[in-house]
Amino acid sequence: MTTPSSAPHTATLSACPVNHGSPFDADGPRILIDTPEFAADPHGAYAEMRRRHGSMAPIELSPGVPATLVIGYHTALRILNDPEHFPADPRAWQQSVPDDCPVRPMMQWYPNALRNAGAPHARYRQAYVAAVDGIDLHSLHSTVEKAAIPLINTFCEAGEADLVSQYAFPLVFEVLNRMVGCDTDLGNRVATGMAALFDTVNAAWGMQTLSEALLELIALRRTEPGDDVTSRLAHHRANLNDEEMLYQLVSFYGAGLEPQQNLITNTLLVMLTDDRFAGDVLGGSLSTRDALDEVLFNDPPMANFSITYPRQPILIDNTWLPAHQPVLISFTACNNDPAIAGGDRSGNRSHLSWGAGPHACPARSVAYLVVQDAIDQLLDALPELRLAAPRDELTWRPGPFHRALAALPVAFPEVPPLNMM
Repeated sequence: MTTPSSAPHTATLSACPVNHGSPFDADGPRILIDTPEFAADPHGAYAEMRRRHGSMAPIELSPGVPATLVIGYHTALRILNDPEHFPADPRAWQQSVPDDCPVRPMMQWYPNALRNAGAPHARYRQAYVAAVDGIDLHSLHSTVEKAAIPLINTFCEAGEADLVSQYAFPLVFEVLNRMVGCDTDLGNRVATGMAALFDTVNAAWGMQTLSEALLELIALRRTEPGDDVTSRLAHHRANLNDEEMLYQLVSFYGAGLEPQQNLITNTLLVMLTDDRFAGDVLGGSLSTRDALDEVLFNDPPMANFSITYPRQPILIDNTWLPAHQPVLISFTACNNDPAIAGGDRSGNRSHLSWGAGPHACPARSVAYLVVQDAIDQLLDALPELRLAAPRDELTWRPGPFHRALAALPVAFPEVPPLNMM
């Protein structure tokens, strides 16, 4: 695509003074969102961004990596539904990004639906959606139960647990492995690599570890297909090659592991501490689904994502966005935009936490089921669960993309191990 000449820009800018949301001319310092301070109070940071910048704010994803963060709900919908001007292909951007940039492995181009536009995106997404749609939601209930009960039995007699490391992470990991047809050894390597990617620490090593494990799985499922996501991808009419297969699976794990783990723990935190939910949810008058939607509005597990790269300089909300520089949607900030705030949100699922437009999450039904069942299994087994530390002493893991507790310590009366059905 050609970019507009400088003359029309100058004329437009002269007639209508605008803000500059580009990495090159932002007013004042950019806001670095990969810090413990930001993780401790993102809502305060988003409010300050809104006060200073309006619907879009100049940020750094990591030191020296500029981007624009969309914090206005209606602006986000406009961008998410306009792939022609805001494609998800990062190849022009990554040419100027060092290989050792900590966020590059999470953002760079891969041959999958997440990082492509146009015909390639349509081909990849068709195979991906078919693989996900083949998941049997009825048997998935049993899969979650079979993963949850042994985990609960490891700590139910202790009277205390960390629900991040002892429950949410291993449960989601086990369920994902079963959905993709992955054994425990390969799954452990996948989980280790994915964690390094999301934390943007040793991200390149994480991608290598993840890739090696998944390529072994692909080779196995090409010759020994089963009723799983990998087999359906391998034998789809899109005829994906091994590299394309690899990055569809990377996307599947990326969309499932960290977000579902965080959604479980963030929802449990609300259910254990928020007076609007604590008594009512555990007492049965509000459902786990209500609590899930509250979290998806206020503290979604992926706080900032749906990355796009404008094809050419473009004026949005009186702000020039430069060509080929990342534009991220802040699901958290957009969901809490004062322009759409107000009223009882019970049963309201208008949040953007599943994305929107051609890249919207195709597995939301699967994710809802896994997370809701995981929470219900835990609360059925340990109905007197309580938070074991003051809420304001909990630590949130820093990172530009996720909203993730480092730990969720709980206490409860000791109970004997559960019997498997």
